[in-house]
Amino acid sequence: MLDIKFIRENIDAVKKAASEKNCKVDIDKLIKLDDKRRMLMQKIEELRTKKNVASRQIPMMSESERSAALREMKEVDEAQEKFEDELKEIKNEFTDLMFLVPMIVDERTPRGIDESGNVEIFRNFEPPKFKFVPKSHIQIGNELDIIDMERGAKVGGSRSYILKGDGARLEAALIKYAEDFISRKNYKLLSVPVIVNRQTLYGTGHFPGAEEETYYLQKDDKYLAGTSEVAIASMHADEILNEADLPLRYAAFSVCFRREAGSYGKDTQGLYRVHQFMKVEQFIICKNDHRESYELHEELLSNSQEFLQNLKLPYRVLNICTGDMGQGKYYMNDIETWMPSRESYGETHSCSTLHDFQARRLNIRYKTKEGKINFCHTLNNTVVATPRILIPILEMYQNEDGTVTIPEVLRPYMDNQELIG
Repeated sequence: MLDIKFIRENIDAVKKAASEKNCKVDIDKLIKLDDKRRMLMQKIEELRTKKNVASRQIPMMSESERSAALREMKEVDEAQEKFEDELKEIKNEFTDLMFLVPMIVDERTPRGIDESGNVEIFRNFEPPKFKFVPKSHIQIGNELDIIDMERGAKVGGSRSYILKGDGARLEAALIKYAEDFISRKNYKLLSVPVIVNRQTLYGTGHFPGAEEETYYLQKDDKYLAGTSEVAIASMHADEILNEADLPLRYAAFSVCFRREAGSYGKDTQGLYRVHQFMKVEQFIICKNDHRESYELHEELLSNSQEFLQNLKLPYRVLNICTGDMGQGKYYMNDIETWMPSRESYGETHSCSTLHDFQARRLNIRYKTKEGKINFCHTLNNTVVATPRILIPILEMYQNEDGTVTIPEVLRPYMDNQELIG
């Protein structure tokens, strides 16, 4: 959410951001509602002042004056009630529109209508050529009996899977390695709720917009989170933090759930697009400072690149364009890892700077040493998300004899096992 003062002072820039992000929001209507909201608040305050003055004067009035004053105060009460009812409706409409206003974007962000406008800015190395015909992760998984899509579908329907034996052990090794990797960088590790309240999804900017992608538990009026970002950010809602404690660096493991409602017929085979997955997420809350946000974004991005480098996987970094970034993103990079069966790179990490967009919605603030209260900035990125990361690992580490070499950094987490086969 943006500050209405900022919106009023930067109407053209906000309208441009809405257009470039394909966000449908009537900024002119928002300004008119704000004008009316301010006018009603002023009228209500004037009536309250009038009542306060009268309450002090009435006891000193004669009986006839008092009767007239009380009749007038009754009319004032009725007028105030009418204005307050009208203000409540205006505030609701105003708030609904405010939730639709997107964050403006960094000048480094390319302009584009969809993912075709994303720009590659880094590639670590070219994918090596196989000396044999490589298999897909599904074929590898079937032959080694470590992935079972058929029985997964029997249990949970389409886009469900079961990891078996060394497949499950490899996934567990990735999660544990990711937790240790990010903990060594002084990120505080968390285990967080995956069943969340509606306000957490509004607060983090997932609602409105991602309702169709989110599993809803109707009986309890709760939701299954698609990322631990929701819980990490929301745990500091309505708090005032100390500037000296910032930045706060967190990492959280969680099971994640996404309906994939908008991906019908897309990536239906294999582990790329599933309903349930596991992720270790890194998240930072920092001061309201553009330069600090910039540096911490680079830190988050560097962490994920180092993680992939340690796995010795080929990847590239994309600068995400306006039409492919979320409503609340100020700047965004994706990391895509090479997946031989797709003959292309596939997204495995997403790094985002949101400035004060989430903090305003969640009311996360901090007090400076001078005593001033500011809204914080927030940033996030993936450390690892599985099972998707299993695609490049199984496919890039496959051997001609049908075995799969376990990446060296994961072997200590698999009892020093070197091969799956």
